[in-house]
Amino acid sequence: MTLRCIQQPHPHLHAELAQGVLTLAIQRPESKNALYGELYLWITQALDEADQYKEVRVVILRGATADFTAGNDMQDFMKFVQSPLQGKAGDAPPFVLLKAAARFSKPLIAAVRGVAIGIGVTLLLHADLAYSDETALFQIPFVSLGLSPEGAASKLLVQQAGYHPAAELLFTAEKFNSDKAMKAGLINSIHENVYAYAQQQAEKLAALPLASLQQSKALMKHNLAEILTCIDDEAEIFMQRVASAEMLEAVQAFMQKRKPDFTQFN
Repeated sequence: MTLRCIQQPHPHLHAELAQGVLTLAIQRPESKNALYGELYLWITQALDEADQYKEVRVVILRGATADFTAGNDMQDFMKFVQSPLQGKAGDAPPFVLLKAAARFSKPLIAAVRGVAIGIGVTLLLHADLAYSDETALFQIPFVSLGLSPEGAASKLLVQQAGYHPAAELLFTAEKFNSDKAMKAGLINSIHENVYAYAQQQAEKLAALPLASLQQSKALMKHNLAEILTCIDDEAEIFMQRVASAEMLEAVQAFMQKRKPDFTQFN
């Protein structure tokens, strides 16, 4: 078995395997690494294959340069919104990626520089270790867009941050820095050269018994089936919100470069 992400590289995802560590680096610098349908599925396939490929012991997910990801590519998202959904909401590309990250059985490390917005934050909830530098800027903007949480965030963020901190991050949809992200349990620690530190940690894990790491992770994630169900349940609600009047107002306000007015809705 060979890794397709290495043999047939995608222009927006750089993959490199060395010393048992597979680094998946998103590279769309012109859009701050915003994600779109095909790219979601490509990262999903890379994770699924890495889970089965014996040479991969640890995966690092990061941006290639200055950003983690700005979340959904807006143009791609609008095309997605305007197209009739085929099948279950949980089968849409963003939710497929989130489920792949949730069920990944080996250590998954996230390294964050620059922006981590929307799914860029949600993915951190499914990483085993997450690090950032001081440049990182986080945001969970769904409520401000007339949407709702995704990727089991309503469950996992409360577990990791506590109810009140989670409510503040989800309800206000405000941007927050690395210090606040660490207090909320979204990242482990902050480092000047976060990519180098993530690599160093990954190499340490890669030298340990993989079976022990996988078993430990399975024990810690004993409720994986519940998490996957939660991702699907949240996806259904999310897609209902996509068709809402509030979402339309948020999009129109964005296009018209004005502040949205949600007071007209009950």
